[in-house]
Amino acid sequence: MTLILLPPSEGKTGRSRGRGVDFGTLSFPELNPVREQVLETLAKVSASADAHDVLEVGASLRDEVERNTRWRTEPSVPVSELYSGVLYDALGYATLSAGTKRRAANRLLVISAAWGALRPADRVPPYRLSMGTTLPGHGPLASVWRDPLNAALAGVDGVIMDCRSSTYVAAWRPSRDQADKWVSVNVVRERAGVRSVVSHMAKHTRGLVARHLLESGKDPGTPKSLHKLISDRWNAELDRAASGWTLTVVERD
Repeated sequence: MTLILLPPSEGKTGRSRGRGVDFGTLSFPELNPVREQVLETLAKVSASADAHDVLEVGASLRDEVERNTRWRTEPSVPVSELYSGVLYDALGYATLSAGTKRRAANRLLVISAAWGALRPADRVPPYRLSMGTTLPGHGPLASVWRDPLNAALAGVDGVIMDCRSSTYVAAWRPSRDQADKWVSVNVVRERAGVRSVVSHMAKHTRGLVARHLLESGKDPGTPKSLHKLISDRWNAELDRAASGWTLTVVERD
């Protein structure tokens, strides 16, 4: 089964009513002890005078930082509705067919600084925390999550289509045994033969690529068959890297 790895988005959609998070219902329950430790520390940091400096956010996000202190009681939201932004707008989860949503339930996986790994049906409250953050008493969050995620995702044996940014890749890289099926999605713009990376466009295209794979109804068994599937719609190139594969989608002006 193909696994599609997504980054979270900074933008998140909350609710004014509803139940708080229930750890017993979350995917990967073995991550719960680390989740709780990280969230407890996040709440303390968010209530401190230097919260904005530690979390590296501006004063305009005061309400979001304050919301971190209420993570136990803040209404939880399905992950499929929680994240907003360019990639998630392009994925358009709400507009997928019922059958495609069933496929997405087991194939989409969001790597989160607060929650480790989440599937679409998991319900968690909105939060403000980046994987690039260093939490007091924990250190860099990518390091905090590395071993727990290695253990939780050790059983993944299908093609892994990775749409994450480098900040989130640092938290979990597939093992040496999984690397032959790890495909990182890169997006470049080509103009007059010159290629450049445009982050906004890259997020949008990665969302479209994820949607295309889900709607295809297929589970490519190899990076080459994934490349063939993506090439049905985009100009795409597949290259073997030292630790996996890179699928480059070339957008031409």
